[in-house]
Amino acid sequence: MEFARYTLREMIAVRKLISFHYFEFAKGYVFEGEQHDFWELLYVDKGSVEVRADERIHQLEQGSIIFHKPGEFHTVQVSQQHKPPNLFVLSFECASPYMDRFENQVLKLGTRERNLLSLLLQEGIHSFEPPYDNSHGHELVSREDAPFASEQAMRNHLETLLIGLIRELDDANRRELPPHRKPASFQTEKAEQQTAERILSYMRSHLAEPLTLDALCRELHIGKSRLKEIFLAQAGTGPMECFKQLKIEEAKSLIRERQYNFTEIASMLGYGSIHYFSRAFKKATGMSPSEYARTAKARVKP
Repeated sequence: MEFARYTLREMIAVRKLISFHYFEFAKGYVFEGEQHDFWELLYVDKGSVEVRADERIHQLEQGSIIFHKPGEFHTVQVSQQHKPPNLFVLSFECASPYMDRFENQVLKLGTRERNLLSLLLQEGIHSFEPPYDNSHGHELVSREDAPFASEQAMRNHLETLLIGLIRELDDANRRELPPHRKPASFQTEKAEQQTAERILSYMRSHLAEPLTLDALCRELHIGKSRLKEIFLAQAGTGPMECFKQLKIEEAKSLIRERQYNFTEIASMLGYGSIHYFSRAFKKATGMSPSEYARTAKARVKP
């Protein structure tokens, strides 16, 4: 007996990668601009940045993503008034006509999309030797010790992200239709996301304090087990581990602002001493605060 084979349709396919970067910029950074014959996405992981796309100017905030279409002239500028941004930039070829949906769009990513971007970046780092850029004479070079199918996993995450965003754009265009009532599981997911955001917001506003898990539970009126469960599901890590990372990310931002010395930053973030701060920073980033300060990317307007 013969069985019929159905060929799965492919609506979005990414087969060529040009470059990817995770930039940590200082105040006043200016990229004078470029245009090229491939797609480029720019995601604001932290902070705020001004992006020009042809004649349009966008002020992108944390969680926003923009796609530059082939041939579009684009620039990046960091204001002196805003916190220094962290940006993820990825360039790729995609001939699908559905990519046109992203033209002139600035989108806000949800938890699922942010997680896909994070996985995409991780797979890229596992797949290729630095620098992750084939411009200026460089070429992407595969790592000999790359995990099995890491390049394919990277491509899959990117294609899944693009498919999901196109679906969201299509849904937005049908908003005049009566909304369907969400299942209880979706409502629960939304409630947990809101709780996780409350926890993160409280952490960010108390970075200078010696926060404990018990104090966090008392402040937010939630049990310890439940707090851990929600936070792990939504953030992918434990609350105290996240609090430590938030302190390090704020320290990196303060270092790039160049307004305070390391002793002042250590004090502002509640570290008992400059030595304890330096040890914690190096453990988290692999480099000392002074080494990070030297390598932080910045091109300031003259």
